[in-house]
Amino acid sequence: MIVRIAVLASAVLMVCGLGWAPPAAADVDQCAPPGVESASALPTNLAAAATGPGADKYTTASVRPLDTIDVDALGLIQPGVLTVGTLSDAPPSICINSAGQFTGFDNELLRAIASTLGLQVNFVGTEFSGLLAQVAARRFDVGSSSITTTEARRRTVGFTNGYDFGYFSLVVPSGSPLTGFGDLAAGQRIGVVQGTVQEAYVVDTLGLQPVKFPDYNTVYASLKTRQIDAWVAPSQQAEGTVQAGDPAQIIENTFSLDNFIAYAVAPDNQPLIDALNSGLDAVIADGTWARLYSDWVPRALPPGWKPGSKAAPAPQLPDFNAIAAARSQPSAGAAEPKSTLSQLASAFLDWDLYKQAIPDLFKTGLPNTLILTISAAVIGLVLGMVLAVANISRARWLRWPARVYTDIFRGLPEVVIILLIGLGIGPVVGGLTGNNPYPLGIAALGLMAAAYVGEIFRSGIQSVEPGQLEASRALGFSYPASMRLVVIPQGVRRVLPALMNQFIALLKASSLVYFLGLVANQRELFQVGRDLNAQTGSLSPLVAAGLFYLALTVPLTHLVNYIDARLRRGRPPSQEDPLELSTSQEMI
Repeated sequence: MIVRIAVLASAVLMVCGLGWAPPAAADVDQCAPPGVESASALPTNLAAAATGPGADKYTTASVRPLDTIDVDALGLIQPGVLTVGTLSDAPPSICINSAGQFTGFDNELLRAIASTLGLQVNFVGTEFSGLLAQVAARRFDVGSSSITTTEARRRTVGFTNGYDFGYFSLVVPSGSPLTGFGDLAAGQRIGVVQGTVQEAYVVDTLGLQPVKFPDYNTVYASLKTRQIDAWVAPSQQAEGTVQAGDPAQIIENTFSLDNFIAYAVAPDNQPLIDALNSGLDAVIADGTWARLYSDWVPRALPPGWKPGSKAAPAPQLPDFNAIAAARSQPSAGAAEPKSTLSQLASAFLDWDLYKQAIPDLFKTGLPNTLILTISAAVIGLVLGMVLAVANISRARWLRWPARVYTDIFRGLPEVVIILLIGLGIGPVVGGLTGNNPYPLGIAALGLMAAAYVGEIFRSGIQSVEPGQLEASRALGFSYPASMRLVVIPQGVRRVLPALMNQFIALLKASSLVYFLGLVANQRELFQVGRDLNAQTGSLSPLVAAGLFYLALTVPLTHLVNYIDARLRRGRPPSQEDPLELSTSQEMI
């Protein structure tokens, strides 16, 4: 199927005169350390935006000596193991590499810090929208996600000392009339990732209403196709995402010393914060911080800032300004503009990425999607039938609770239900699940499906003519037997297409379980595609994941249509009815 689509798309592009060839995106791994040769100089517009060093009131004056840290008193979820919530779609800081491992500057630095403390690290992927709440609820020991410290966030979690600084980059399409942050005005479509400090900067500092996106790759794809006028981005993501020849360019940066990037910890776990601060100073002193920084995010430090406590030594770094000046690089603005069709081909039709994505989708994404969907469907079918019977019961004590359950689980957004179950019930049953969110995700999907399935079953049962029940009762069947043997089977048959539609919706909703935090081998189809999308910047892996969804849903749809038609027609006329045959033989 993929080959046929590839051939057809190639033919169309050739007819359009694009002379299309497979793009080079497959050769770009954004989740690999770019190295010191990719260094960037001190960005512009720092003096106007920076505040004085005295504004930093949170960095500690010193840290506890490492030999005084008691690892048994750190309040870890699992003794000796640092359970870390992180993301997978923001290279080079936080991402999953081609080997399926969580990596990036933030995570590699945390591994080094944990090593100084004698701790192992277990990375778990999640979404940023739920990360801080999960850290505060002790679902994770640490949040590692290039988290910029703000006053609002400090009310939810505690933070370590800073290990990186954060400045914002303004990215615009090539040829844009915008020249800096001062040109941004009302009426322009300014893209940000929802829940980030860039959103807060646009809203609170610039007084504008941005266009909010769920992740960095989506907002950048919208920028390249000129669906938005500008993107206010973290500098690391901007530097790693904008490639030479892209129809986009970074035109200005801004920075503030009073907000730095740190690891998030539960606010009442001060021993762990102290331990991580001690480990951070240790890796700064032994040169590990400088090595990782030079490999992953090599850029000149702003005046007045350094990582770690105030007593930590200043890191010894290469002269990034000189390296950047000596490096020969083409101007992004001088790139030949691409046609819309050519941009779409580069984004969606990278055959090398299809070949790279399919094995991971097949081995990791497909089994997890099927496990989540089938398990939740079983729960939904069983509980849905109970709800349907309760909803048509004459007993109020059965009918009212069923109606309340249905209204709540149909009325709340799916993400909210998943987070409520994961963060609310998760800590209560942590001893049974081993703090593994996978069973909670199945339960959440099953409970949501039950509300919809129950209404489907109820409508099907109530559509059966009352005479069916009356006839069965006249033949001596009890009411429960009549419902079980006569009414319910007919009702279920009538709603098979609706049930299959619900199953397809459940299949797609399985991707939301990632909000609860999953290890790399628990990712479903969409997340596997999304992670490879983050590694390469191409949307082709998401298209490959979409093909897997189609391969699952289209045959199921045709199968249920066939079964429904078969049940309506009955047996083919050519097949003899044994009862009629025996009757005719007796007559002879």
